[in-house]
Amino acid sequence: MKLAEREASDLAAPTASYTESATRVLFVCLGNICRSPTAEAVFRQRASQAGWDTLLQADSAGTADWHTGKSPDPRSQRHGAERGYDLSPLRARQVSWHDFDEFDHILAMDDKNFVDLQTLEREAAHHLGHEPRAVLAKLMDFAPDLLSNVPDPYTGGPKGFDEVIDLVEAACDGLLRSVLKARGVLGCGC
Repeated sequence: MKLAEREASDLAAPTASYTESATRVLFVCLGNICRSPTAEAVFRQRASQAGWDTLLQADSAGTADWHTGKSPDPRSQRHGAERGYDLSPLRARQVSWHDFDEFDHILAMDDKNFVDLQTLEREAAHHLGHEPRAVLAKLMDFAPDLLSNVPDPYTGGPKGFDEVIDLVEAACDGLLRSVLKARGVLGCGC
């Protein structure tokens, strides 16, 4: 079997060795109405396009509870829809220390959210009595050649929402490659 054929077969329908459990990713920003729901929608679509949506699950949350239960910002929804992402079914929620035991990866959109999540991670370890299962990182760690933070577009204009999608797409592609590689998937063309 040629290398290209083997790589294509590796990406074919998931086999029993891949179906043990889904990899769960939580994207976190401040209010969970702009950046993190955008990342959730992008990652879900990228996973689906790669044929791995049953094994890669995504959610999003905010470090603050200001928007709990609300839809993503209309500007995020509009800019996302223009790029083929549907954010309309998503609803904001606040991240909890429980999430550190429910998810495999918790990804902050910026330094401030990362620091807040580190505090919550310590709280989770205290409540759980062991180190949480989630690996905490920043989303942009998966696109190291770009900015280190996903800037908050909330108070800016339309360019900010487009920039968020550009950054999130690049980082989600890197994240998808990393997660699939960790699951033993070779030759991911994503």
